[in-house]
Amino acid sequence: MSKREAFLEAACQENVEDFLRFIQLHKDKAEPFDVEEVVQEMTRDQRRTLWGKLALLLQDVLQELPPALLQEGSKECMEVEATADPKHVMAVVDGVTLVAMVSVKVLQDGDTYSALLEIVHRLHGVLVSLPVSEAPLQLHIHTLCEAWWKKGLKEKETFGRTALLISLQKSFILKKPGVEIQRVWSLHDVLLSVDYTSEDNKQIIDLLLQCFHRPIYIKNDDGKRFLVFLFSWNVNFICVIHGTIKNQLEFYSKTITTHITEIYFRAWKKASEDFLEKIESSCIQDFMLNAIFLYRASPVHAKVRQIVGYFHKRKGCHKVDKMLYDLYKPILWKALSAPNFEVRANATLLFTEAFPVHDPDHNTKNIDETIQKQLDTVMGLLDDPHPTVRSSAILGVCKILAKCWELLPPTVVADFLKKLVMELAADTSSPDVRCSVFKCLPIVLDNSLSHPLLEKLLTTLKYSLHDSSEKVRTAFLDMLIKVKAVRAAKFWDVCNMDHLLARLAIDSHSVSKRIVDLLFKSFFPVNEPEREWCCRCITLIQMNPMAARKFYLHAHKHTAPTNIVKLMFAIRRVLNRCIQTDCDLSEINDSNKENSAAEPLFGKDMAVVSHLLEVVVILWRSVEKGLKQNKEAQEYTFAKFGNVMSKYFQSFEDERCTVPLIHLASFMPPAAVPTFSCGILSRLRRMDPGAVPAQYSQLLDCMCSWGQATDILELITDWLTEALPKQGDKANTTRKVRIQETVEAKPDLALAYLEYLFSRTSTREKVLALGPSPLKQLHTVLGNWRSVLYTYLSSTMEDKSPSVETALKVFMYYGRLGAHLQHNSSEGRDYLLSLEHVAAWVAERVLPFLARRTSDCDGKESEESQPLAAQITESFLTVCRDVLLVGLGDEMFKGQILHLCSLALLSEAGYLCIPAVLLILKEVTDSYVPEDTNNQVQENQEDATTVILGVVANIFQKIIELLARRLRKEPEEGQQLCQSAVTGLTDFLQVAQNWDKAPLSGVFSTLFAAIIVEKRHLLQKITHPEEMIAPESVEDMPPLSSVLLSVILKLPSVTRAFLTEVISSLDSEAISSLYELAAVLQLMAVIKATGQSKAVLKSAATSVQQQLHKHAVTLVDSRDIQRVIYESSVKTVNEILDF
Repeated sequence: MSKREAFLEAACQENVEDFLRFIQLHKDKAEPFDVEEVVQEMTRDQRRTLWGKLALLLQDVLQELPPALLQEGSKECMEVEATADPKHVMAVVDGVTLVAMVSVKVLQDGDTYSALLEIVHRLHGVLVSLPVSEAPLQLHIHTLCEAWWKKGLKEKETFGRTALLISLQKSFILKKPGVEIQRVWSLHDVLLSVDYTSEDNKQIIDLLLQCFHRPIYIKNDDGKRFLVFLFSWNVNFICVIHGTIKNQLEFYSKTITTHITEIYFRAWKKASEDFLEKIESSCIQDFMLNAIFLYRASPVHAKVRQIVGYFHKRKGCHKVDKMLYDLYKPILWKALSAPNFEVRANATLLFTEAFPVHDPDHNTKNIDETIQKQLDTVMGLLDDPHPTVRSSAILGVCKILAKCWELLPPTVVADFLKKLVMELAADTSSPDVRCSVFKCLPIVLDNSLSHPLLEKLLTTLKYSLHDSSEKVRTAFLDMLIKVKAVRAAKFWDVCNMDHLLARLAIDSHSVSKRIVDLLFKSFFPVNEPEREWCCRCITLIQMNPMAARKFYLHAHKHTAPTNIVKLMFAIRRVLNRCIQTDCDLSEINDSNKENSAAEPLFGKDMAVVSHLLEVVVILWRSVEKGLKQNKEAQEYTFAKFGNVMSKYFQSFEDERCTVPLIHLASFMPPAAVPTFSCGILSRLRRMDPGAVPAQYSQLLDCMCSWGQATDILELITDWLTEALPKQGDKANTTRKVRIQETVEAKPDLALAYLEYLFSRTSTREKVLALGPSPLKQLHTVLGNWRSVLYTYLSSTMEDKSPSVETALKVFMYYGRLGAHLQHNSSEGRDYLLSLEHVAAWVAERVLPFLARRTSDCDGKESEESQPLAAQITESFLTVCRDVLLVGLGDEMFKGQILHLCSLALLSEAGYLCIPAVLLILKEVTDSYVPEDTNNQVQENQEDATTVILGVVANIFQKIIELLARRLRKEPEEGQQLCQSAVTGLTDFLQVAQNWDKAPLSGVFSTLFAAIIVEKRHLLQKITHPEEMIAPESVEDMPPLSSVLLSVILKLPSVTRAFLTEVISSLDSEAISSLYELAAVLQLMAVIKATGQSKAVLKSAATSVQQQLHKHAVTLVDSRDIQRVIYESSVKTVNEILDF
C-alpha cells in the first residue's frame, strides 16, 4: 500500500491512531514523511475523498467533546463528565488543521473543495472558543484562515475578518508584536469587505481605534502603513480617527507626535476626491484652527504646532502650496487682526512659517502682488501693540529672511533688518522683544548672504551688553557667539573688549560663562606655546583683574585638565623669574632646558603677582578632584609647588599675596610646606582678639584641610576654660609650671573661630568627623559658662570679666553645638537631654528675675537683671527654634520647651519674650502640619498631637492677652512690641491656617475675639454721634486690631481661614449685642477695602443682617448713640452686600 493510500485509509474515526501517527511522523524532522508531499501527489478525487473523510472525523471528534470543555476554567467544565480525552481531541483537531493548511496550498483551479470549506468552517468555530492553553492550535487555525483569505477562496470574507480580528487582539498583548503587526498589514484589504455601519463590526472598529493609542503601531513601518490605510477605509471613519488622536495628543511624546504627523501627511498625499476633502477640512484645517486659537499654556498647543509645521516644511510642492492656500484663506487673515493678542501671536507664527501663502495656479504677477501684501502685513505685525505679537513677528521675519534672502528685493531685506536692529533691539517697553531680536538674529546668520549687511548693522548693538535685563544680555552674547562661529564679523567690532571684560567682572554666572566662551581662545590659545598662555593671562589681569578671576573660574569647562595644570606650572615659572633677583634659583627646581627661555616679565608689580597667585588658586581648585584621582600627577604638582612655597612667602610679603599663598598651601599636605604649616597654630594663638574673619579664615581652612582640626578645638577649649572665673585660691594657679607658651585667654576669638568652623559646610564636616571625645569636652566647657550668666543676674558688681555679651554667645553656642552633636549621633538623645536640662535651669534660675516687680527690688538691679534675663531666655528659645526647624525635636523636647514658654509668659516681664515664643509655636505647629498619611498612624499620634497643639493654642491666647495689656499700660512700648511680633505672627498663622479642626482652629477664634473686644470697647465709649466713623483701612482700626489685621490680610489663605471663623461665630449666635455686631461690620468693611474673599464676606454680611433685624424694634425709642450705631451698621452691611 502506498503512502497516499495508507494516509487516506487512516483519515477516519476507526483508524484515528494511525492518522495521529502520520501527523507525528510529519512533525518529526528525522522522518522522511511529509503531509504536503503526500497531499500534492494525490489525484483530485483522492483529495476530495480525503477532505470528506476528515470532515466526518472532525465532526465525530468534536461531538465527543462537550462544548463546555472548550471554555477553560468554566463551571460547566467541572460538572460534565468527558466521554473523550480532551488532549486526544485537540491532537486530532490539530492534525486536521495541518492537512487543511497543506490542502489550501496545493489547491488548484477547478478543484471542488466544498468538503474542505466545511472543515475550515468547523475549525473556525473551534477557533473563536479555544482556551488560552491551546495557543499553538489557535495559531495554526489562525494561519489557516489567513491563508484562505489570501488564496481568495469561497467565503474568504468571514475567515479574513476573523484572522484580522485575532491579529489585532494579539498585537496588543504580545511583548514583541512586530510580526503580528506585519500580519495585520498583510490583511488590511479585509477591511474593504467589512461594513463600517454594521453593529456586528463595532468590536473591530474599537480595535482599529486602539491602534492609535499604541506607540508600537505608530512607530512600526507596517503599523504606520496600516494606520495610513485606515484613513482611506471609510470617509466617516476619518473624523472618528481624528477625534481619537486629538484626545491622545496630550499624552504623545514629541517623537510619537512626529510619527502621527507623518501618518496624516501620507494619508493626505494618497487621498483623493471625498477622502481628500474630508482629511483637509476635518483634520488639517482643524489643526490649523487649534494652532491659532489654543492658549499657549495648553499642554497640546506645542504638539498641534508641530503637526502643522510638518506641512509647512513641505512647501514648494504644488499640491502642498495649493492646500495651504485654500485652507488658510478663510481663517488666517482674520486671525491676524483678532482682538485677542494670543490669537494674533499664534496666527503670526503660522503665517510666517508658511510664508509665502499663495495659490500656485495664479500667474506670476498675481503671486508677486500677493507676496508684497504679505510682506507689508509682516512689517505691520512688527509694530503690534502687544509685545508677544511683536516677538512672534520677529521670529517669523528672521525665518523669512533666512529662507528667502536671495528671493526678496534688497530694499525689503534692508528695511526688515533695520527695523529689527535699530528699533526693536532697543524696545524700551518690553525686554521680551529685545531678547527675541537677539535670539532670532542667529537664524538669519545661518544664511551666509546676510553677513555683509549684518556686519555693518550689528555694530549699533554694542550697548545691549549692558541691558538691564539679564535674559537680554544672555541672548545678545549667544548672538555674538554665533557671529564668531560663522565668521560673519569680528565680535570685538560689535562689542568692545573692555565692555566685555567689565561685564564679565560683575555679571551673573549665566552671562559670565557665555563671555568666557566668547573670549576663551583669545586669552587661552591652547594651540600656542605655554609662554603665550602666560602672556595672555598677564594681559587679562592688567586689563581687568576681576574679569581674569571669572575667566579662569570657567576655564576648566573649555579645555582639558592637563592644560589647566600646564598653565599653573607656566605661571609658577613666571613667578620664579620674578624672585630671581632675591634668591638663588638653583634652589628652585627648574631644570628643564625648554623652560629657560625668556618668560614675560612685569617687574616687581605686587598687584600682578597677587592676581597671578589668585589665578593659580582658582585653577587648582577647578582640577582638584581630577588631581586626587591621578595620584602621580598630584604628587608631582605637590613637589613642584612645595619646593618654592617658602621662597614665595619670603619674597611676596604683601598682604595681597599672602591670602592666595595660604590658599595654595591649603591644597598641599603640611609636609610640603613645613615652615608655614608649623607656625599656623601659633599665629592663630597670637591673633588679636578683635581680628576679623579675613585674618583667620584661611588659616582655619588650612588646618582643617590638613586634618588638624583637633588642634583648633583644643585651643578653643583651653581659652574658654581659662577665661572662666576661677574658684578657690588664686595662688595655687600661679605656682603651676607651664612648658607651653603663655598667651592670655581670648574667649571672644575662640567663639569667632567656632562660628567660622560651624558656619561653613567643608570645615563643619571635618570638625564633626573628629569623633565625640574632643567635641564632648568642648560642649562641657561651653555649658560651664552658665555660671557666668547667673553671676551677672544675681550680682551688682560693676567690674566683671568676661563680659556678659561673651557669656551670652557661649550660652548660645552650647545649644547650637548640642544640636550638631545630636544630629551627628546615631542613637540616643543625650544632647537633647542636655538642652532640656538647660530649659530647667532657665526656668529655675533665670525666670525668677523676669517675675520680679521693679518695686520689689533695687531699681538699678532690676534695670540690669530683667532685660538680661529676657535676653538669656530669648537666646535659648532661638536655639530651640533652630533645633525644631531641622527636625531634631521629639515629643518630650517639644513638651519641655512649650512648658518653658508658658512659664516665661506668666512672668512679670514675660512680654519681652513674645517674638521668640511665636517662633517656637510656628516650628512646633509646622511639625504637625496635616499630611496624607496612613489612618492608623494618624490615630496613634492623635492624642499626643492634640495635647501639644492644645498647649500651642493656649500659649497663643496668652500672647494676645499680653499684647493687649501692654498696649493699655504702655501704649508706645506696646506698639514697638507688636511690631517686633509681626514676623512671628505671620509665620505662625500661615502654618496654623492648614488646620481646620480643634485645637488650632481656636487660634483664629482668639484673633477674632481680640479684635471684636477692642473695637466694642471703643464703640461703648462713644458719647457724640460725630464720633461714629466707619474705618476705611487697617490703619483706622484700634492699635492691636490694626496689627493683627495687617498680618491676617497679608496672605489670602490666612484671610479665608479667619473669615471662616467669623462666619462660624456668627452662625453660633455668639455675637448678638448691637456693639458686637457693629464691631464685626467695621472689621468686614476693612477686609472689603482690600478686595479679598467677596463671596465669603457677603455670606457673613447676610448673617449679620439677620442679627441686626432683631435690634430694629428695640431701638425705636432708644438713645441717640445706639440709633446712630444701628444706622451706620445697616449702611455698612448694605455696602458689603452690594460689593
